[in-house]
Amino acid sequence: MANRVITCALLLFFALQPQALDFNDYHLIDLSHAYDENTLYWPTSPTKFEKTELSHGNSPDGYFYSAYSVCTPEHGGTHLDAPMHFAENGVSTEKVPLESLMANAVVIDVSASAARDRDYLLSVEDVLAFEKEHGQIKKGNIVLLRTGWSGFWPDAKLYLGDNTPGDASNLHFPAYGADAARLLVEDRKVTILGVDTASADYGQSKDFLVHRITAEHGVSNLENLTNLHKLPATGAMVIALPMKISGGSGGPARVVALVPRD
Repeated sequence: MANRVITCALLLFFALQPQALDFNDYHLIDLSHAYDENTLYWPTSPTKFEKTELSHGNSPDGYFYSAYSVCTPEHGGTHLDAPMHFAENGVSTEKVPLESLMANAVVIDVSASAARDRDYLLSVEDVLAFEKEHGQIKKGNIVLLRTGWSGFWPDAKLYLGDNTPGDASNLHFPAYGADAARLLVEDRKVTILGVDTASADYGQSKDFLVHRITAEHGVSNLENLTNLHKLPATGAMVIALPMKISGGSGGPARVVALVPRD
């Protein structure tokens, strides 16, 4: 009897041990746009992505060597908004907890509605309809809003709704509605709101209320995502690692999804 108890205990012990993540069990989906001369920024951004060659060729000692300097505003291309972006006492980029940047994700698809209305806002009803089909969104999840807008990248006129330099008053693109953001952040307690448009707030927003709601609750945003159509509604895991800028309000990010293989 004693041996049987010991055997059961050992089996339980080994069953509970953490298993190494085998990437062969997943499809790896890149959710990031590359940074180059076509990268889109907010119309009022004073600069864009700059890449300057420092060296590219054979060295005097005979080996090949290449190096560049790069310069970019924090908020352009695929990037993360840290809470400090819209909250004076919010955490800065380097202090965003790693556990909030690596989590299970849900994808809410409003691409059909956005195709009919460039100013479409995710509603509470959209969220509840999603949950009726897929189950309630869990605490700690990352929410990704699929509008289909990444298909317009990098055409500024189609993607932003207007390409007038220095003027952000005529932008038109879909995003989160404030009430839906409150439900997700305050009630569901998600860690990130992501979207495949230029902002978590829609193009015509003047008060950036979604940004303020997320920042107030220590929730980050991911903006200018792509390839969300390759993800299932549930079941994927997202890893979103921004450049670790000390005291930053955000930063360029490489965002990757792990989708279990069938």
